[in-house]
Amino acid sequence: MRPATIGLVIALFLGACGQAPRPVRESTLRTGAWRLVLDLKGHALPVQFEVVKDSSAFRLVIHNGEERIEVRDVHVNGDSVRIRMPLFDSEFMALRQGDSVLTGHWVNYLKGPDYRIPFTARTDPSPRFATSGAAERSDLSGHWEAHFSAGTEDAYSAIGIFEQHGGTVTGTFGTETGDYRFLEGVVDGDSLKLSAFDGSHAFLFTAALRNDSLIGRYWSGIHWTEPWIAVRNPGFQLRNPDSLTFLKEGHEMIDFEMPTIDGGKASPAGPRNNGRPLLVQVMGSWCPNCVDETVLLNELYTKYNDRGLEVMAIAFEKYEEDEKALQALRRFRDELGVRYPIAYAGQASKENTAQQLPFLDHLMSYPTCILIDRSGKVRRIRTGFYGPGTGEHYQHFKRSLEDFILQLLEEPVGEAG
Repeated sequence: MRPATIGLVIALFLGACGQAPRPVRESTLRTGAWRLVLDLKGHALPVQFEVVKDSSAFRLVIHNGEERIEVRDVHVNGDSVRIRMPLFDSEFMALRQGDSVLTGHWVNYLKGPDYRIPFTARTDPSPRFATSGAAERSDLSGHWEAHFSAGTEDAYSAIGIFEQHGGTVTGTFGTETGDYRFLEGVVDGDSLKLSAFDGSHAFLFTAALRNDSLIGRYWSGIHWTEPWIAVRNPGFQLRNPDSLTFLKEGHEMIDFEMPTIDGGKASPAGPRNNGRPLLVQVMGSWCPNCVDETVLLNELYTKYNDRGLEVMAIAFEKYEEDEKALQALRRFRDELGVRYPIAYAGQASKENTAQQLPFLDHLMSYPTCILIDRSGKVRRIRTGFYGPGTGEHYQHFKRSLEDFILQLLEEPVGEAG
């Protein structure tokens, strides 16, 4: 008897005995709204996303306030699900329970192979944070003077920027080195809860309003937590970001030559930049603020390159292996459609940065942008970046940067405004 015939006889026999063959479970996920909760050692960090199915492929859309992160690298194989984030070296590894529940770990490889945060995700259209339904709630809209880890060597200040509609709050914190990007959450009575997840960072903020002050706690993943306090202060400002990093004494220009991720060379003195205004971006593919700055610089490069503007990036990465760093940078370039050259300068360490950029004093942030005129003279060095999550601050910076670029483009060689 042929094998196929034997299989048919067995199937008929099992059916006759009331034991139908075990069906193969379909590899599927329910489309629509989902809510994922990362467990930060007992503290719940919620993330909202949608599952969308295009033809036979699944994709995710993660929500952080106005931000939408599209995740296309989604693999469902039986009960195993792997979801790889698009820009950063992290992924969700999960087991599927039916089509509407996932349990597993979020793994952030840049923080080490053992950096894993457990999570549960399920189909759920409910809000990001549950609320008690308190009839009265505080209004936290506006600008706040915030201080993190006050009284310690890790202390730093920030501007809290919140916008509230009913019980929903969006906004961020701006520091001297950048912002915490798109935070979203709720006000419940006198309590504030905010969260964000972008594939690189998992942020959770909680606070209670006490005597017109917010007294809170901040978690960044499972390895960092600190206290914070804030008072409403619309006039509070941090130091001028153009004053924090500067050229060492005796330098008016910068000079380097580094390999690009495509096998070429990048240098401010190269023929590509001769007599043209140049923006030099010091960045890393692992840095969410660098993503926001790259999007803006790529937009400005596209708009003004025909008029003479040049942009180049110097990337410092967190991988020990050069090939992994180059792969990350190429993925970064391709995902964002970066049109200007990206040079690879090695690992992101104080020692290597000082060696590669010996003309800079007090480089304190990724990103940092160096603005150079037609004659090669450094005109401004801006530390950090306030992205679109800061609302009007971002719009103001974007207008001022574009105005300065237009000024550089209108200047003849040798003229400094």
